[in-house]
Amino acid sequence: MIFTETILNGAFKIEIDKIGDERGFFGRSWCAKEMEENGLNAKIAQINTSRSKDKGTLRGAHFQVSPYRECKLVRCTKGSVFDFIIDLRPDSKTFLQWYGTELSQDNHNALFSPEGFAQGFITLEDETEITYFTTEFYAPGYDWGVRWDDPKIGIKLPVKPVIISEKDKNWPDFKIEFLKKQN
Repeated sequence: MIFTETILNGAFKIEIDKIGDERGFFGRSWCAKEMEENGLNAKIAQINTSRSKDKGTLRGAHFQVSPYRECKLVRCTKGSVFDFIIDLRPDSKTFLQWYGTELSQDNHNALFSPEGFAQGFITLEDETEITYFTTEFYAPGYDWGVRWDDPKIGIKLPVKPVIISEKDKNWPDFKIEFLKKQN
């Protein structure tokens, strides 16, 4: 696995170190030992799959608050997405900054976000599927979100959202007071 830290402290783009021959390639897409060697939480509580029918489907940005904060490792297994993360750690040098990258079935890359980040994506193709590993179980009532178009964050998507859930459309404007109460 090849770990490249993003512009956000503690968040990594992860590539498969491909060993290839005439058959194709082999490489690890998950290794707890390598995760830990890079200072990342290697606990897996859940592995989730999300499938979206239409290009331009926006999901997120989602996170869980204490005591159920989670890390996520996201990989696109069919189609392609623009995956984005937002640093919501008030004491971080990169607080309220975001990072985005294309994840696809062709590039095999993954994006790791540590605790205290929100994560979301927009599909770049019809019939797209992602798989994501989380370090915490889903905890109803502790899940929250940030709107992709919140002016305090300024995310720039490569395609216009076409489908957004009512919940994701209606997250309130970001307020740091909410995070301080939750952490």
